[in-house]
Amino acid sequence: MINVLFIGDVNGKPGRRALAALLPNIIKDKKIDFCIANGENSAGGFGITVKTFEELLHCGVDAITLGNHIWDKKDVISILESDRRLIRPANLPEGNPGLGHAIYTIEKSGKKINIGVINLVGRVFMLAVDCPFRAADKAINEIKNNASVIFVDIHAEATSEKQAMGFYLDGRVSGVFGTHTHVQTADERILEGGTAFISDAGMTGPFDSVIGVKKEIIIRRFLTASPEKFEIAEGNIRINAVLTTVDENTGKASAIERLNIAYE
Repeated sequence: MINVLFIGDVNGKPGRRALAALLPNIIKDKKIDFCIANGENSAGGFGITVKTFEELLHCGVDAITLGNHIWDKKDVISILESDRRLIRPANLPEGNPGLGHAIYTIEKSGKKINIGVINLVGRVFMLAVDCPFRAADKAINEIKNNASVIFVDIHAEATSEKQAMGFYLDGRVSGVFGTHTHVQTADERILEGGTAFISDAGMTGPFDSVIGVKKEIIIRRFLTASPEKFEIAEGNIRINAVLTTVDENTGKASAIERLNIAYE
């Protein structure tokens, strides 16, 4: 059995600071074999840079997924073209740089284990992109002969789209984890076919906020309907994640645990 940690959207410097302080001990205490994080908000809440990418890796993250803020920082192109530890949504139109899925190899008890990771972005209230369901089919077909353990990050707004993806892929992947809303849901479960699922893994960042942004800014925006420059909040920093236990031979998940860890 292997333990895989999936970390919800890392939001700005507060999220990176929490991971730097806490993730090494979490990996040790929870006996984590592989760690995935959504890093599309890691640079000031919008996109990812070379600096924030390297910071997440230094904390102990093995693979980083993205989402709708993928192009907010131009640094991302050079990373996507050179480092397979960063993957972008597989259902972006053809012609974009980078990989939508990748296989990573770990070693446990002298045995090499391949782990596939797929990144998708939703279409409901989101981007005009290709079908995430058909993109998932294509990615799984390319991975399944080389990796029995496969995880999917579905970065989407609508709970219905994420739940539909979970059921659609049940029995074909080890886990389907929703991201994007920055609000951790309480519906973690093992689906009938052995796939671990949660509608949203949540946010790693400041919780004295409105989904990571200073609450005063967001309240003013709702009251006035006028544009405001978003600024990352600072208070009540937490790590949101899910820990999944998987049989590396069958790819079936046997347990999923929701984590909400405070950083003081």
